Amino acid sequence: MTISTNPLHGWQVNRDEIRQVGRDLLRPECILAEPDGTLWTADARGGVMRIAPDGTQTLIAQHSTQNTAPASGDAQQLVMGGTLPNGLAFDAEGHIVIANFGTDAIELMTRDGASRTLYDRLDGAPLGKTNFVLTDSRGRIWFTVTTRQVPWTRSINEKTADGYVGLIDEHGIRIVADGFVGTNEIRLDADEAWLYVVETNARRISRLRVQDDGSLTDREIYGPPDLGGFPDGFAFDAHGNLWITLILNEKLIALTPEGEVLTLLDDGNPEAFARYETHYRDGTTTPELMGACRGTLAPMMASLTFGGPDLRTVYLGSLGGTTLASFRSPVPGLPLAHWNRSATNATHETHDAHDKHATS
Repeated sequence: MTISTNPLHGWQVNRDEIRQVGRDLLRPECILAEPDGTLWTADARGGVMRIAPDGTQTLIAQHSTQNTAPASGDAQQLVMGGTLPNGLAFDAEGHIVIANFGTDAIELMTRDGASRTLYDRLDGAPLGKTNFVLTDSRGRIWFTVTTRQVPWTRSINEKTADGYVGLIDEHGIRIVADGFVGTNEIRLDADEAWLYVVETNARRISRLRVQDDGSLTDREIYGPPDLGGFPDGFAFDAHGNLWITLILNEKLIALTPEGEVLTLLDDGNPEAFARYETHYRDGTTTPELMGACRGTLAPMMASLTFGGPDLRTVYLGSLGGTTLASFRSPVPGLPLAHWNRSATNATHETHDAHDKHATS
């Protein structure tokens, strides 16, 4: 008999050990973690919330002469206009790259809130509904556009395959893959050899091979062609498991390297989700049907990130929560591109402080 070495086999999240981090957050969809324990979450008030290791919170609002007017507190109105930071990533200098779901732009914000638009058009046309951003070890910015339909909500019922993945590098901005059904989060594997793409409205994960020039080839479905729900966010752990949130199902699952699907946490309402699925098949979904599905731990569970000094603390982002659900994992997460840079910078700062003290 072969004994599994996968640390997730036989493991599930213990609900009694989940703790809530942060307070009064507004649509904390995406989370960035730093080695010193600092967390940054997207905030629907137009910026990010910085949560210090001691729990101190600072709302850093975008300030610019561009289209970043404050948004209302109604999440259903927020998605229709105004600024709505969604996906976040650190660039090579530690600034925050934002996929703004409200302004349909890729933006860059310093840590004190100074914000500017990097791109809101491509080949003379609007980008579309920008959803997520990711930076790689070379400093390139990958981003997703869920749909180019107006209003974007049409793409849910029509299951439109007009989402795409774009790349911003030294050559500018371009589309590197398109034809996705509800493009959402993207991640790179440990070697940055494959780019993984969430297709929320197709209920699957796809992946493409990354070429040196940033072009993408060999597209294929990764794992089951239907995950049994609507994937939204995901992240790799160090073993190669792909942790995936299923929004509306309110489940956290893991897709193993062998293709097995493991349920790690279930906070769903089966009856409400069954009603939603019926309307989804018929192309008649509504925001009310979505809202009825929300769970209690991370309502409308949307994303996850690994943090803590050992990368074993998991944080869950959501569309309807005011805190971050958090728990410990038996396996560390795969560090994102900024992790090693942040740790190196922190080490240099510590050494500089020691040197200054020694010579004073």
